[in-house]
Amino acid sequence: MPFVFPPVANSALPVAGSDQLFPVRRVFCVGRNYAEHAREMGAIDQADGREPPFFFMKPGDALVGGDGELAVAYPPQTANLHHEVELVVALRAGGANLAVDAAKELIFGYAVGLDLTRRDLQARAKEKGHPWDMGKGFDQSAVISVIQPVAQCGHPDSGRIWLTVNGQVRQDGDLASMMWKVADIIANLSQSVCLAAGDLIYTGTPAGVGPLLPGDVLAAGVDGVASLQARIV
Repeated sequence: MPFVFPPVANSALPVAGSDQLFPVRRVFCVGRNYAEHAREMGAIDQADGREPPFFFMKPGDALVGGDGELAVAYPPQTANLHHEVELVVALRAGGANLAVDAAKELIFGYAVGLDLTRRDLQARAKEKGHPWDMGKGFDQSAVISVIQPVAQCGHPDSGRIWLTVNGQVRQDGDLASMMWKVADIIANLSQSVCLAAGDLIYTGTPAGVGPLLPGDVLAAGVDGVASLQARIV
């Protein structure tokens, strides 16, 4: 049966060392998964480990990814765009109600990503008890590097995660500081949704998030995994 108009192609990301592309299905994000970031956002219960992880989503077509310097548009309706550098997990398979011990078998690879946030819109939504969608899920809000397959980078559970803006260090943490580790995140998320091949999971950001302006040049990386460069235009 024909479509009423041509369907939009799914987002796809390059894979390091391959001419194949990784087809993206959904983009999940973990909120406040580093204690110091939770504290800087005023989420003391989260920082003290008294609350389970929570999740939000971005549209698949919010991704900006690839090699070289990525151009990222400064979004409308904000005067306070923030950067958040994160380890990203790319799934090759999925399932529901997964055991922690089985979670790593579902992982295709890893990347470094930027969860961009319209902090002023997010703050107003929090005050009114409204969803975060317009603060988190806007166009070009999910920046991501080339995906490194597990065969090349293993399963990183420690290592430096960092971000600079115009050459100045803004965020500098370690994956070992994640309160919820990758396997725990996958297992926990699978209790709420049935995960599938093509899903991406942004795993949270260390402390040091801050504002961006048009013209800013960002560099970010997870040691032993990937790096990226982006310019706000």
